[in-house]
Amino acid sequence: MTWTPSRVVVTGGAGFLGSHLVDRFLADGAEVISVDNLITGRRRNVSHLSGDSRFTLRTDDVSGVWSIDGPVDAVLHFASLASPPDYLRHPIETLEVGTLGTMNALRIAEEKGARFLLASTSEVYGDPDVHPQPETYWGNVNPVGPRSVYDESKRVSEAFAMGFKSARNVDVRIARIFNTFGPRMREEDGRAVPQFVTQALAGEPITVYGDGSQTRSLCYVDDLIEGLNRLLRSDYGMPVNLGNPHEVTMLELAELVREICASASIVELRPLPVDDPKRRCPDVTVAIRELDWHAEIPLEEGLSRTVAWWRSGRGTD
Repeated sequence: MTWTPSRVVVTGGAGFLGSHLVDRFLADGAEVISVDNLITGRRRNVSHLSGDSRFTLRTDDVSGVWSIDGPVDAVLHFASLASPPDYLRHPIETLEVGTLGTMNALRIAEEKGARFLLASTSEVYGDPDVHPQPETYWGNVNPVGPRSVYDESKRVSEAFAMGFKSARNVDVRIARIFNTFGPRMREEDGRAVPQFVTQALAGEPITVYGDGSQTRSLCYVDDLIEGLNRLLRSDYGMPVNLGNPHEVTMLELAELVREICASASIVELRPLPVDDPKRRCPDVTVAIRELDWHAEIPLEEGLSRTVAWWRSGRGTD
Protein backbone atom coordinates (compact mmCIF):
# COMPACT_ATOMS: atom_id res chain seq x y z
CA MET A 1 0.00 0.00 0.00
CA THR A 2 2.43 2.65 -1.21
CA TRP A 3 -0.06 5.04 -2.86
CA THR A 4 -0.61 8.11 -0.68
CA PRO A 5 -3.08 10.89 -1.58
CA SER A 6 -1.87 14.47 -1.12
CA ARG A 7 -5.19 16.29 -1.76
CA VAL A 8 -8.45 14.72 -0.67
CA VAL A 9 -12.16 15.60 -0.83
CA VAL A 10 -14.40 14.18 1.92
CA THR A 11 -18.13 14.73 1.51
CA GLY A 12 -19.88 14.71 4.88
CA GLY A 13 -16.56 15.69 6.41
CA ALA A 14 -18.16 17.37 9.44
CA GLY A 15 -20.09 14.24 10.36
CA PHE A 16 -19.22 11.40 12.72
CA LEU A 17 -17.16 9.22 10.38
CA GLY A 18 -16.22 12.00 7.99
CA SER A 19 -14.55 14.13 10.65
CA HIS A 20 -12.48 11.19 11.88
CA LEU A 21 -11.39 10.56 8.29
CA VAL A 22 -10.41 14.22 7.94
CA ASP A 23 -8.23 13.92 11.04
CA ARG A 24 -6.56 10.80 9.64
CA PHE A 25 -5.71 12.37 6.28
CA LEU A 26 -4.35 15.53 7.88
CA ALA A 27 -2.24 13.43 10.24
CA ASP A 28 -0.87 11.63 7.19
CA GLY A 29 0.15 14.96 5.62
CA ALA A 30 -2.65 15.52 3.10
CA GLU A 31 -4.66 18.63 2.29
CA VAL A 32 -8.35 17.99 2.94
CA ILE A 33 -11.47 19.68 1.57
CA SER A 34 -14.65 18.82 3.46
CA VAL A 35 -17.98 19.38 1.70
CA ASP A 36 -20.90 19.23 4.14
CA ASN A 37 -24.23 21.08 4.21
CA LEU A 38 -24.41 20.45 8.00
CA ILE A 39 -27.88 18.88 7.89
CA THR A 40 -26.50 16.34 10.39
CA GLY A 41 -22.81 17.26 10.47
CA ARG A 42 -21.49 19.64 13.10
CA ARG A 43 -18.93 22.41 12.81
CA ARG A 44 -17.59 21.54 16.23
CA ASN A 45 -16.48 18.12 14.92
CA VAL A 46 -13.83 19.96 12.94
CA SER A 47 -13.49 23.13 15.03
CA HIS A 48 -10.10 21.96 16.32
CA LEU A 49 -8.85 22.28 12.72
CA SER A 50 -9.75 25.96 12.29
CA GLY A 51 -6.11 27.03 12.37
CA ASP A 52 -4.88 24.36 9.95
CA SER A 53 -4.23 25.86 6.51
CA ARG A 54 -4.46 22.39 4.96
CA PHE A 55 -8.14 22.03 5.92
CA THR A 56 -11.15 23.67 4.27
CA LEU A 57 -14.80 23.26 5.29
CA ARG A 58 -17.27 24.08 2.53
CA THR A 59 -20.99 24.12 3.36
CA ASP A 60 -22.20 23.11 -0.10
CA ASP A 61 -24.97 20.58 -0.70
CA VAL A 62 -23.35 17.68 -2.57
CA SER A 63 -26.74 16.87 -4.14
CA GLY A 64 -26.66 20.27 -5.88
CA VAL A 65 -24.10 22.01 -8.05
CA TRP A 66 -20.54 22.06 -6.70
CA SER A 67 -17.03 21.75 -8.00
CA ILE A 68 -13.44 21.58 -6.78
CA ASP A 69 -10.59 23.71 -8.09
CA GLY A 70 -7.18 22.20 -8.58
CA PRO A 71 -5.94 18.61 -8.49
CA VAL A 72 -7.57 15.92 -6.36
CA ASP A 73 -6.13 12.49 -5.60
CA ALA A 74 -9.11 10.93 -3.79
CA VAL A 75 -12.83 11.60 -3.33
CA LEU A 76 -14.51 9.91 -0.36
CA HIS A 77 -18.31 10.09 -0.40
CA PHE A 78 -19.47 10.02 3.23
CA ALA A 79 -22.34 12.52 3.01
CA SER A 80 -25.43 10.65 4.19
CA LEU A 81 -28.24 10.66 6.71
CA ALA A 82 -27.32 7.39 8.34
CA SER A 83 -29.40 7.25 11.53
CA PRO A 84 -33.06 6.16 11.44
CA PRO A 85 -34.50 9.36 13.00
CA ASP A 86 -32.59 11.43 10.42
CA TYR A 87 -33.58 9.53 7.29
CA LEU A 88 -37.17 9.13 8.47
CA ARG A 89 -37.29 12.91 9.08
CA HIS A 90 -35.56 13.73 5.77
CA PRO A 91 -36.52 10.99 3.29
CA ILE A 92 -36.10 13.04 0.12
CA GLU A 93 -32.72 14.46 1.17
CA THR A 94 -31.59 10.90 2.00
CA LEU A 95 -32.54 9.71 -1.48
CA GLU A 96 -30.96 12.74 -3.11
CA VAL A 97 -27.59 12.39 -1.40
CA GLY A 98 -27.48 8.70 -2.35
CA THR A 99 -28.34 9.36 -5.99
CA LEU A 100 -27.53 12.92 -7.10
CA GLY A 101 -24.83 13.33 -4.45
CA THR A 102 -23.15 10.07 -5.38
CA MET A 103 -23.28 10.89 -9.08
CA ASN A 104 -21.84 14.37 -8.49
CA ALA A 105 -18.99 13.02 -6.38
CA LEU A 106 -18.23 10.36 -8.99
CA ARG A 107 -18.18 12.99 -11.73
CA ILE A 108 -15.62 15.01 -9.79
CA ALA A 109 -13.52 11.87 -9.31
CA GLU A 110 -13.77 11.23 -13.05
CA GLU A 111 -12.86 14.82 -13.93
CA LYS A 112 -9.84 14.82 -11.60
CA GLY A 113 -8.68 11.29 -12.31
CA ALA A 114 -9.10 10.65 -8.57
CA ARG A 115 -9.67 7.43 -6.69
CA PHE A 116 -13.25 7.20 -5.33
CA LEU A 117 -14.31 5.56 -2.07
CA LEU A 118 -18.01 5.07 -1.36
CA ALA A 119 -19.31 4.76 2.19
CA SER A 120 -21.91 2.07 1.68
CA THR A 121 -23.53 0.18 4.52
CA SER A 122 -24.57 -3.14 5.96
CA GLU A 123 -28.12 -1.92 5.34
CA VAL A 124 -27.74 -3.06 1.71
CA TYR A 125 -28.34 -6.54 3.15
CA GLY A 126 -31.68 -5.46 4.69
CA ASP A 127 -33.08 -7.90 7.25
CA PRO A 128 -30.73 -10.72 6.23
CA ASP A 129 -31.53 -14.41 6.13
CA VAL A 130 -27.84 -15.33 5.77
CA HIS A 131 -25.50 -15.07 8.77
CA PRO A 132 -22.88 -13.73 8.83
CA GLN A 133 -23.37 -11.61 5.72
CA PRO A 134 -20.73 -12.04 2.96
CA GLU A 135 -20.29 -9.52 0.15
CA THR A 136 -21.78 -12.08 -2.25
CA TYR A 137 -25.16 -11.96 -0.45
CA TRP A 138 -27.65 -9.81 -2.38
CA GLY A 139 -29.79 -8.95 0.61
CA ASN A 140 -33.39 -8.97 1.78
CA VAL A 141 -34.59 -5.38 1.46
CA ASN A 142 -38.16 -4.05 1.55
CA PRO A 143 -38.13 -1.43 -1.25
CA VAL A 144 -41.25 0.37 0.03
CA GLY A 145 -40.75 0.14 3.80
CA PRO A 146 -39.87 3.11 6.02
CA ARG A 147 -36.14 2.22 5.94
CA SER A 148 -36.05 1.93 2.15
CA VAL A 149 -35.04 5.56 1.56
CA TYR A 150 -31.71 4.78 3.22
CA ASP A 151 -31.29 1.13 2.22
CA GLU A 152 -32.09 1.69 -1.45
CA SER A 153 -30.12 4.95 -1.66
CA LYS A 154 -27.02 3.01 -0.65
CA ARG A 155 -27.78 0.14 -3.02
CA VAL A 156 -28.14 2.54 -5.92
CA SER A 157 -24.99 4.36 -4.78
CA GLU A 158 -23.11 1.11 -5.27
CA ALA A 159 -24.70 0.72 -8.72
CA PHE A 160 -23.59 4.25 -9.66
CA ALA A 161 -20.06 3.49 -8.49
CA MET A 162 -19.84 0.28 -10.49
CA GLY A 163 -21.37 2.03 -13.52
CA PHE A 164 -18.74 4.78 -13.43
CA LYS A 165 -16.08 2.12 -12.94
CA SER A 166 -17.09 0.07 -15.97
CA ALA A 167 -18.15 2.86 -18.36
CA ARG A 168 -15.81 5.71 -17.39
CA ASN A 169 -12.85 3.95 -15.78
CA VAL A 170 -13.22 5.63 -12.38
CA ASP A 171 -11.02 3.88 -9.83
CA VAL A 172 -13.68 2.80 -7.32
CA ARG A 173 -13.60 1.38 -3.80
CA ILE A 174 -16.76 0.38 -1.89
CA ALA A 175 -16.88 -0.02 1.91
CA ARG A 176 -19.93 -1.73 3.38
CA ILE A 177 -19.77 -0.28 6.86
CA PHE A 178 -21.36 -2.18 9.73
CA ASN A 179 -22.45 -0.60 13.01
CA THR A 180 -19.73 1.77 14.20
CA PHE A 181 -19.61 3.89 17.35
CA GLY A 182 -17.39 6.30 19.21
CA PRO A 183 -16.81 9.99 20.00
CA ARG A 184 -18.61 12.63 17.89
CA MET A 185 -21.86 10.69 17.57
CA ARG A 186 -24.78 13.01 18.25
CA GLU A 187 -26.87 12.67 21.38
CA GLU A 188 -30.03 12.60 19.25
CA ASP A 189 -28.54 10.17 16.71
CA GLY A 190 -31.03 7.45 17.62
CA ARG A 191 -28.72 4.48 17.19
CA ALA A 192 -28.13 2.10 20.08
CA VAL A 193 -24.83 3.26 21.58
CA PRO A 194 -25.48 7.02 21.79
CA GLN A 195 -29.05 6.40 22.91
CA PHE A 196 -28.06 3.95 25.63
CA VAL A 197 -25.11 6.04 26.85
CA THR A 198 -27.01 9.32 27.09
CA GLN A 199 -29.95 7.64 28.81
CA ALA A 200 -27.71 5.82 31.29
CA LEU A 201 -25.72 8.95 32.15
CA ALA A 202 -28.96 10.88 32.68
CA GLY A 203 -30.43 8.13 34.86
CA GLU A 204 -33.31 7.69 32.44
CA PRO A 205 -34.76 4.31 31.35
CA ILE A 206 -32.61 2.62 28.70
CA THR A 207 -35.01 1.93 25.84
CA VAL A 208 -34.55 -1.41 24.08
CA TYR A 209 -36.76 -2.31 21.15
CA GLY A 210 -38.51 -5.65 20.79
CA ASP A 211 -37.45 -8.27 23.32
CA GLY A 212 -33.82 -7.19 23.07
CA SER A 213 -32.64 -10.42 21.45
CA GLN A 214 -31.77 -8.78 18.12
CA THR A 215 -28.03 -8.51 17.59
CA ARG A 216 -25.59 -5.95 16.23
CA SER A 217 -21.85 -6.18 15.64
CA LEU A 218 -20.23 -3.02 16.96
CA CYS A 219 -16.93 -1.63 15.68
CA TYR A 220 -15.07 1.19 17.41
CA VAL A 221 -14.44 4.15 15.13
CA ASP A 222 -10.62 4.01 15.28
CA ASP A 223 -10.67 0.47 13.91
CA LEU A 224 -13.04 1.44 11.13
CA ILE A 225 -10.94 4.43 10.05
CA GLU A 226 -7.91 2.15 9.77
CA GLY A 227 -9.93 -0.25 7.61
CA LEU A 228 -11.12 2.57 5.35
CA ASN A 229 -7.59 3.87 4.99
CA ARG A 230 -6.34 0.43 3.99
CA LEU A 231 -9.19 -0.04 1.51
CA LEU A 232 -8.55 3.32 -0.15
CA ARG A 233 -4.86 2.50 -0.59
CA SER A 234 -5.47 -1.07 -1.76
CA ASP A 235 -5.88 -2.38 -5.29
CA TYR A 236 -9.19 -4.11 -4.47
CA GLY A 237 -12.15 -2.72 -6.42
CA MET A 238 -15.13 -4.79 -5.21
CA PRO A 239 -17.28 -4.19 -2.09
CA VAL A 240 -15.65 -4.95 1.26
CA ASN A 241 -17.41 -5.48 4.59
CA LEU A 242 -15.83 -3.43 7.38
CA GLY A 243 -17.02 -4.17 10.88
CA ASN A 244 -16.56 -6.25 14.00
CA PRO A 245 -17.91 -9.81 13.64
CA HIS A 246 -18.53 -10.13 17.40
CA GLU A 247 -22.31 -10.11 17.89
CA VAL A 248 -24.01 -8.69 20.97
CA THR A 249 -27.72 -8.59 21.78
CA MET A 250 -29.32 -5.26 22.52
CA LEU A 251 -30.10 -6.40 26.07
CA GLU A 252 -26.44 -7.34 26.59
CA LEU A 253 -25.36 -3.98 25.20
CA ALA A 254 -27.78 -2.11 27.47
CA GLU A 255 -26.46 -3.95 30.53
CA LEU A 256 -22.85 -3.31 29.52
CA VAL A 257 -23.46 0.40 29.01
CA ARG A 258 -25.28 0.63 32.35
CA GLU A 259 -22.32 -1.05 34.06
CA ILE A 260 -19.69 1.19 32.41
CA CYS A 261 -21.74 4.30 33.24
CA ALA A 262 -22.32 3.06 36.82
CA SER A 263 -25.96 3.91 36.21
CA ALA A 264 -29.09 2.88 38.10
CA SER A 265 -31.22 3.18 34.95
CA ILE A 266 -33.77 0.46 34.31
CA VAL A 267 -34.14 -1.24 30.93
CA GLU A 268 -37.46 -0.49 29.26
CA LEU A 269 -38.74 -2.56 26.33
CA ARG A 270 -40.59 -0.87 23.46
CA PRO A 271 -42.13 -2.16 20.20
CA LEU A 272 -39.68 -3.17 17.49
CA PRO A 273 -39.60 -0.72 14.53
CA VAL A 274 -40.78 -1.94 11.12
CA ASP A 275 -38.13 -3.86 9.14
CA ASP A 276 -35.56 -3.57 11.95
CA PRO A 277 -32.95 -6.30 11.25
CA LYS A 278 -32.95 -9.13 13.77
CA ARG A 279 -29.30 -10.04 13.23
CA ARG A 280 -26.42 -8.07 11.80
CA CYS A 281 -22.94 -9.56 11.54
CA PRO A 282 -20.25 -9.09 8.88
CA ASP A 283 -18.27 -11.82 7.21
CA VAL A 284 -14.87 -10.07 7.15
CA THR A 285 -13.00 -12.74 5.21
CA VAL A 286 -12.39 -10.36 2.30
CA ALA A 287 -11.10 -7.57 4.56
CA ILE A 288 -8.68 -9.95 6.25
CA ARG A 289 -7.48 -11.37 2.94
CA GLU A 290 -7.29 -8.18 0.88
CA LEU A 291 -6.50 -5.54 3.52
CA ASP A 292 -4.91 -7.55 6.31
CA TRP A 293 -7.47 -5.83 8.54
CA HIS A 294 -9.73 -6.83 11.39
CA ALA A 295 -11.23 -4.94 14.31
CA GLU A 296 -8.92 -5.01 17.33
CA ILE A 297 -10.45 -2.79 20.01
CA PRO A 298 -12.71 -4.77 22.39
CA LEU A 299 -16.29 -3.58 22.80
CA GLU A 300 -15.80 -2.78 26.49
CA GLU A 301 -12.77 -0.59 25.77
CA GLY A 302 -14.51 1.25 22.95
CA LEU A 303 -17.55 1.88 25.11
CA SER A 304 -15.37 3.13 27.97
CA ARG A 305 -13.68 5.63 25.63
CA THR A 306 -17.04 6.74 24.28
CA VAL A 307 -18.55 7.19 27.75
CA ALA A 308 -15.49 9.17 28.86
CA TRP A 309 -15.95 11.47 25.86
CA TRP A 310 -19.62 11.99 26.73
CA ARG A 311 -18.80 12.64 30.40
CA SER A 312 -16.37 15.35 29.30
CA GLY A 313 -19.36 17.35 28.03
CA ARG A 314 -18.45 17.04 24.36
CA GLY A 315 -21.48 14.86 23.60
CA THR A 316 -23.93 17.76 23.95
CA ASP A 317 -24.18 21.14 22.25
